[in-house]
Amino acid sequence: MGFGSSQRCIGPSIGLLLVFCLAYGQVGEGPPGWIEYPGIERGWRSRNSLPENWRDNGEFVVGRLMFPQYEQGPFGSGRGDWRRGGTAWTVDYPEGDRTFARLLARLTTLNVRPLEQPVDLDADLEAFNWPFMISGLVGAWNLTDEQARKLREYLLKGGFLLCDSFYGTYEWSGFIQTLNKVFPDRTPVELPDDHPIFQTPFDLNDKRQIPTWQYLPRGYREDGETPHWRAVLDDDGRVMVMIAHNNDIADGWQRADDPGYPADAANMAIRLGVNFAMYALTH
Repeated sequence: MGFGSSQRCIGPSIGLLLVFCLAYGQVGEGPPGWIEYPGIERGWRSRNSLPENWRDNGEFVVGRLMFPQYEQGPFGSGRGDWRRGGTAWTVDYPEGDRTFARLLARLTTLNVRPLEQPVDLDADLEAFNWPFMISGLVGAWNLTDEQARKLREYLLKGGFLLCDSFYGTYEWSGFIQTLNKVFPDRTPVELPDDHPIFQTPFDLNDKRQIPTWQYLPRGYREDGETPHWRAVLDDDGRVMVMIAHNNDIADGWQRADDPGYPADAANMAIRLGVNFAMYALTH
């Protein structure tokens, strides 16, 4: 699954891995190096627990970017040790990730691993093994200089990052402050409806806001009433960072079967996710 200049799987020894998991999370007889962390919304385990085929490997893996957060930010996001989970990066995790993986396997011919992969930028070259990553509550992310450098290298070498689940001017300011550390020389641009990322396999000219469940029926918080679809591009125009500001796509995934969540928004979230994955694989 490696790409760029890295073609080997990076991971700790089995002994160190077990010690780490006893202290921080949960490990089983699944993919090597996989750990489940506590989530910020539902605690230690996903509502649906582990999928039946959770031990299976796959060619496509949904990576989840881990990150430290500002001491003062949305949702008290500076509380706790981000390395232990239960902080901002675990929003919609792991349920949103696993639902997305299940939907990708159902709607495409991809061989999708049923379990997500938390990705720690401090772990040597680990990020380069997971070319597709998602991240939520990025209005609170606060990468170190070294983490920002690693993420920049990852993206310029072909990686893809979806930034989701953040709203309004306040959270945008926190997001852009750290994004400027990653790319001080690149500015996010608004993507037009006819951009390739919105055209394959689904034609998504009719995009609308993907609401956050906690704030229904309005569906957004603060001054986040207008959805924005922005991106950071490389020198060839490839989308490296897809920025779904004033949207909560992962809520649309994990609540697709919830009768209290708008069906049209869930359908749009699913189609957006499929388009993003296919774009990342083909560009």
